Amino acid sequence: MPNNDDLLAMSAQVLDTLLRDHTTGKNIFWATHDYEALGPAYGYHSEIQPELINGERGMVVQPRVLKSKANQTDRSKDMAEVFTPSWICNAQNGLVQDAMLSCDTEHTEKTEHTEDGPDWQDYVRTTVLEITCGEAPYLVSRYDTTTGEPIPLEERIGLLDRKLRLIGENTQTGDEWLRWAEVAYQCTCGYEWQGDNLLLARQNLLFSFMEYYEAKFSDVPPAKSIHAIADIVAWNLWQMDGLTGGLPDHEVLEDREPSLFLPPVENRFCRIFDWEKKTEIRFIDLLNDKS
Repeated sequence: MPNNDDLLAMSAQVLDTLLRDHTTGKNIFWATHDYEALGPAYGYHSEIQPELINGERGMVVQPRVLKSKANQTDRSKDMAEVFTPSWICNAQNGLVQDAMLSCDTEHTEKTEHTEDGPDWQDYVRTTVLEITCGEAPYLVSRYDTTTGEPIPLEERIGLLDRKLRLIGENTQTGDEWLRWAEVAYQCTCGYEWQGDNLLLARQNLLFSFMEYYEAKFSDVPPAKSIHAIADIVAWNLWQMDGLTGGLPDHEVLEDREPSLFLPPVENRFCRIFDWEKKTEIRFIDLLNDKS
């Protein structure tokens, strides 16, 4: 399961990156009352800082399965947080995969596809989004979110798991694998309300990258690649209220130009990154794009 001390052992910069919120330029915030008994720094609107979740407090942020039953019940009641067993995720992801493989792409004619067929590159390039993603079990399934049982690499069923498995089957060199893994991560997205869940989701995606690389090449990925993937993950998994397109529990105001006479607007529409155009965009504009 995710471990913040493991991230710090690699680089403090990696954890800093995974805590970044690109809409505000600050860190993601707790967006839950669960931790307030630990002090003001753990308040609902407080940013999640590295020193709050490592060392002696390294187990403050825990996957849902490790939380108390009372806490699980409260989060289900207050936030409709219910995590899905892996076998159901697998069945639903199978339907998504069938739809992905049957669609036309920009580069291929409409044909009968299979996961390990000739169009694996188009499959990897297909964008997927997990809404209200929690710990992102539909994207990567490092463990069953309802039992906590770890899932062997070859049995993982997330949509990104499937892409990384395809990449491993169709690439030979480390450079080629890393290039296509970066494409896969750029095309894998999700958003979540609660900051602790979002951090766990981001960690799960980063650790999955490392695990698949190590399984393929019996070595750890290059440090620069770990940092690159962490940056992609911090952009592609973001904190948002899916009903408004803005930060959780904030009234959304339109963006405006900076002013010397007005305070900065922080509760703006959430921003993500268009990797193809290499530019920041508002998520709400992506939804409204009819092209």
